Amino acid sequence: MKVLVIEDDPTDLKLMGAVLKISGHSVDGRTAAEGAMEAIVADKPDVILLDLRLPGMDGLTLVRQLKANADTRQIPIVAMTAYPDHYQREELLAAGCAAYIVKPIDTRELPKNLEAITGRKPQ
Repeated sequence: MKVLVIEDDPTDLKLMGAVLKISGHSVDGRTAAEGAMEAIVADKPDVILLDLRLPGMDGLTLVRQLKANADTRQIPIVAMTAYPDHYQREELLAAGCAAYIVKPIDTRELPKNLEAITGRKPQ
């Protein structure tokens, strides 16, 4: 399964990438929402792991853009945040997120959670 991780913390990005690769997933990483739309349209991932608090454009804005675009609206988005008081679960699900994870992420469960959300196994 192709997973795109958009996370501004390099340590978290590296950790999630390593965990998902070990689990058999193909992983691409980005550190900002800007420019991610082009990458998503060009190489449609099977799922997007999206940090909500990013420099510049925030994750929620990117979710809304992706869900407004016919080429990307079907891609499941898993929102991630360390600030659950700032981003309400209902707002994120209403915007089109398939799931919402509060950090710190349980790396043992992450691959299983993505497979449950997408209904797909690693390729």
